Order: sequence, then structure tokens, then C-alpha cells
Amino acid sequence: MDPVKFTGTRARRTFVRLACTVAAALTCVAAQAQNAASIVMASTTSTEQSGLFAHLLPAFKQATGIDVKVVALGTGQALDMGRRGDADVLFVHDTRAEEKMVHEGYSVKRYPVMYNDFVLVGPAADPARVRGNDIVLAFKNLSASNANMVSRGDRSGTHSAELQYWELAGLANNKGAGLRECGCGMGPALNMAAASGAYVLTDRGTWLNFKNRADLTILVQGDARLFNPYGVMVVNPAKFPNIKATEAQKFVDWVVSPRGQAVISAYKINGEQLFFPNAAP
Repeated sequence: MDPVKFTGTRARRTFVRLACTVAAALTCVAAQAQNAASIVMASTTSTEQSGLFAHLLPAFKQATGIDVKVVALGTGQALDMGRRGDADVLFVHDTRAEEKMVHEGYSVKRYPVMYNDFVLVGPAADPARVRGNDIVLAFKNLSASNANMVSRGDRSGTHSAELQYWELAGLANNKGAGLRECGCGMGPALNMAAASGAYVLTDRGTWLNFKNRADLTILVQGDARLFNPYGVMVVNPAKFPNIKATEAQKFVDWVVSPRGQAVISAYKINGEQLFFPNAAP
């Protein structure tokens, strides 16, 4: 046998075996990638910046194997993502807007999942004299004194609550000359307030996780109107067939289950609980 020909044939056979091995490996990797399910969740900056998701989502993945990719926006923008079919599940905090979305058919059901509260923070000297437990009176004082105040101004759940307090105070069109809208998330709004000695409405969870407080302190809390509930919803696959409804529903079912609720309850900073589970039994 011609040794050159034999060498070439053996090389070709070796190459074919190697190619088959590589192809099998690539097929295996592709199958694994396909099996590694993931969903997109549109949520709020408060849930993200409070650190909740860094605590919650690894527990969900461990239980189900499903990855959750979070897009943190104001609640209004998160709901818009759902209306466009750009998210599989929504985790937000504006009950009226959430129920409207269900009524419009963009989601089948809103599930209550947890709550905390809003607080009004501001400079410790409190030049506008808002300190107490009456949020409506506080907003009246902010307007009357033209106090330096930062507003999210971004259609978030926090911004929606702030607008409700202005309405309750009868000051929807007279918020005072010191109000500035930043069109930003909760963390940047708190940074602006800390840098300028301004008042700002914030959810308690983000406040507890906020490190750059400067002279800011909680001035108004304890008013029942500061209640801040969160809901979770699967985007309706009847409107958007691309929605990963099965995986999204697994997240909803888990987060409202006793196990998911226990994980939420366990999230604390310096011993203080940030969110309180309230899923329907």
C-alpha cells in the first residue's frame, strides 16, 4: 500500500471523527442553551435598587432553573413594555394602573405579592416644617414654603403616589416654586435630594438601601395613605404569542407561594425588613 495514500486516508478518517465529535458537542451545547429557560421581567427601580431582586431571583432560579432578566424602569414605563409585548412578566406598584392593564386585556390577572410604604425624607432641619405623620399636610407646607423638592417625574409608582398626594392637598396645579422633576429613578432622585438638601418622596425599601444620605432623614411616615402595594402579572399571550407564558406563570406561582413569600420576608438590611408579603391565600 502506498504509505502516502494510507496517511491521507487515515487523516481524513481522523478529521471525520473529530468533526462528528465537535458537531455532537455543539448540538449538546445548543440543547443546553435551549433548556436554560429565561424570562424578561419589567419592574421598578425601587425593587431593583432596594436590593430585593439580588436576594429573590437566585432562590427562584434554584427552585426552577429559570433565569430572570430584569429591566428596571418606572412603573408606567414597565407597563408600557407589557403593552408592547416586550416583557413576559411585570412586577410593579401602581394598583390602579395595573388593574387598568388587566381591564384592557394586556394581562389576565394581577396578583398581590407584597407591600411596604412611602416615606417623605428631607433635611434634618426641616425648613418647610413637614415633620409628622400627615402626608397631605406635609405637601401643603411644601407648597406654601416653596420648598426645594425633587420629584421623580417619570410615571413611576412613586411619582403616581406623589401626584395623588398633591391632588388630596388640593394643590395639583400649585406645587410650589421649589419643585424640580428629574425624570429619573429612585436612586438618582435621592442622590439629587442629598446633594441639594431637598425633600423627596421615596419608598422605604430604596431608602433603607441608600447609602449617600448626607443630611437627609425621614420626616413623614406612618400615614395610612403612604401604603405601597406591589403586584405581579403575566403579559397576556393571547395578544403576544411570543410571550413565555409558561415560564412567567411559574415565576408568579413561586413568588406568591409560601416559599417565595418567605424569601421576600427574609430580606432585611441592618435587621429591618424591607418588604412584607401579602399574597392572597
